[in-house]
Amino acid sequence: MDVVVAGVGLVPFGRHPALTGLDMGVSAARLALRDAGMSWDDLDFAVGGTVGPALQQGGATADTMVGRVGLTGIPFVNIMNGCATGGSALALARDAILSGSHDIALVVGFDKHPRGAFDPDPELMGIGRWYGETGMMLTTQFFGMKIAQYLHTHGLDASILARCAAKNYRNGALNPSAWRRKPLTEAQIEASPMLNAPLTQYMLCSPAEGAAAVVLCRGDLASRYTDTPVYLRAVSFRTRRFGGFEVMSPWLPLDDAPAPTVAAAQDCFDAAGLGPADVDVVQLQDTDAGSELIHLAECGFCADGEQEKLIATGATEIGGTVPVNTDGGLLANGEPVGASGLRQVHEIVQQLRGRAGDRQVPGDPRVGFTQVYGTPGVSACAVLSR
Repeated sequence: MDVVVAGVGLVPFGRHPALTGLDMGVSAARLALRDAGMSWDDLDFAVGGTVGPALQQGGATADTMVGRVGLTGIPFVNIMNGCATGGSALALARDAILSGSHDIALVVGFDKHPRGAFDPDPELMGIGRWYGETGMMLTTQFFGMKIAQYLHTHGLDASILARCAAKNYRNGALNPSAWRRKPLTEAQIEASPMLNAPLTQYMLCSPAEGAAAVVLCRGDLASRYTDTPVYLRAVSFRTRRFGGFEVMSPWLPLDDAPAPTVAAAQDCFDAAGLGPADVDVVQLQDTDAGSELIHLAECGFCADGEQEKLIATGATEIGGTVPVNTDGGLLANGEPVGASGLRQVHEIVQQLRGRAGDRQVPGDPRVGFTQVYGTPGVSACAVLSR
């Protein structure tokens, strides 16, 4: 059985002072339903993701939106899985359709984060207070440590970070939905305030507000709702292994422990019957510029240490052989955690439909790939195709 993306919706990420997280989630859901030519009554399953209730008082769970869109008795599951929330929710909805239990499902994610770095309570994450008292709950600390170690191990020059970030800001300037639409030069990025070496301010994404939604349906129903079906070929998500160097687990193993992204990406490609070489457009988690570089290798688009050569050829640009984060990624869009994975799917669908405007990948792209990674070491990947 095939599973098809029938509709997508996006509330642009940024700051929306007049809207709650729930407001934005409802709007994204309605936009996705409108894109599919459906109403709420057509749905028979829903999955929603937000980390708001865990990080701040007054956060609404996703299922509360039924009071705004329709009290139909629909099964609605709440997901909270760090930055992999959207990818995890997508996997659950796809499996519900493949199981034969449901025909049409909504996947929605939203969040509304305050300004400043993410700094959750360590005790909510099962970690002692000491972890916060040493400053490690500020995720900029972890990502600075991780990319510094990676650059050293694989002989990469730190200047690659600014090149990667500049590419995403250029792409964001082409995206009318992006939060940061001003392109920045490598020199400007390198000259911005140092936050956690080697990462400067403009090499890190910002917590944001926004929402995204996807409507899935059985493949044999797709012609009722879309004339440009995009098939969700596979979704896979994995947690960290013992000894992994992950968010909130910053240790170096005596023996190599594969990162969750490596396992999730490999499983996803195997399930789809495709490989990295088949992908025409890519969305990778770029919480910071270093994360994008690491995930390029973890997902199989290059080997560790080959990122400089790949980027020097222009391969990761919109017109390159492996276009990455064509909408500007998290650096240009910011991150409302529950929505970020579904924003990636929204972008891939627009690219595969040929509706991405000035940022459209040339050559009639047919296969897209998404990857999200977050606390406390969870990764989710998806393969989509025409």
